[in-house]
Amino acid sequence: MAACHRSGEAEIEIEIVAPSSVEVFGAVNGSGLNGSVVTASGRDRRDVVLQVDGLVKSYPLITGVVFRRQIGIVHAVDGVSFELREGETLGLVGESGCGKTTTVMQILDLAKPAGGNVVVLGKDTATLSRAQRKHIRRDLQVVFQDPLASLDPRMPVADILAEPLRTHGVPVGRRAARVAELLRLVGLGVEHINRYPAQFSGGQRQRIGIARALALEPKVIVLDEPVSALDVSVQAGVINLLARLKATLGLAYLFVAHDLSVIRYVADRVAVMYLGRVVEIGQTDRVFEAPAHPYTQALLSAVPLPDPRKERARRRIILSGEAPNPADPPAGCRFRGRCPTFAAFGPERRRRCIDERPVLSHQGEDHQAACHYAQARAVL
Repeated sequence: MAACHRSGEAEIEIEIVAPSSVEVFGAVNGSGLNGSVVTASGRDRRDVVLQVDGLVKSYPLITGVVFRRQIGIVHAVDGVSFELREGETLGLVGESGCGKTTTVMQILDLAKPAGGNVVVLGKDTATLSRAQRKHIRRDLQVVFQDPLASLDPRMPVADILAEPLRTHGVPVGRRAARVAELLRLVGLGVEHINRYPAQFSGGQRQRIGIARALALEPKVIVLDEPVSALDVSVQAGVINLLARLKATLGLAYLFVAHDLSVIRYVADRVAVMYLGRVVEIGQTDRVFEAPAHPYTQALLSAVPLPDPRKERARRRIILSGEAPNPADPPAGCRFRGRCPTFAAFGPERRRRCIDERPVLSHQGEDHQAACHYAQARAVL
């Protein structure tokens, strides 16, 4: 008998082999979590499980305590569009404050958005009744960033995993077997069933969060920065677990992250957001090998390379200034104030960036960028 509250956890954490940094950067680009390349033609044959079209969300900017008044509007999400297909992983990336989490919350709310449409498994969320909304939640689940904050500290694992089953009317006789099955799926044993979240490591808590999301056998899982709060060695184990679950259960993932090296490893496709808009979207290998939008190029130039000689020789793209105020975004291109391409232009070419809002335009097969002067270039 070991005199340790966490005896036996090490063997659980190392069941899945963690890739090194070299392996992550050397992975097959665009291969996604299950390692199978998703080609454009193969993708077209898959059903769309989540479609977001022109999504808009803004918040009133209020001042005062006693005499409150609105002084402006924060445009958190402005015309975001993308789709997620069966068995696919779409990475949603961008700086803090770009609108990633707001987009996710609008999808998970399953209510009528302020603007645009959200269609989940062929059903427009704006038209759902209360009963239909509850039913569709079985197929759309979420894994949160902080596993400790997302798990009730007063409930043992058995109750945490049984709660969604109870809420959705799964018979009592099937719950115990399902809880045990969920623990096995995420690499934990039934001996952990009566333990509380505080008695687990960070990686194990995230596995419990994943198990809870799997309880109702969903088709789509939203992963809101699921590994950013974990140590690097534990991150790899959780990512590989997600890969195995995706391949085994045929899941579709909307993977929100700010770590581009993780996105390159896990995602089939990637959407880059800036100040509430999608500025580039496409198959992961195409976006990473030849980004066409200056913002994407700047983000990728900040990703470290495993080869020290290449890392020393590369030229980084340094953005000047701060991101604009979302309560008062600039007209035309919202990125122009920090754009190195815009800075190099003369007055005539700048005029288009100032006056016209850029829209997504094709840069090749399954690759679009919202830039008037988009030009693909290798950065990594």
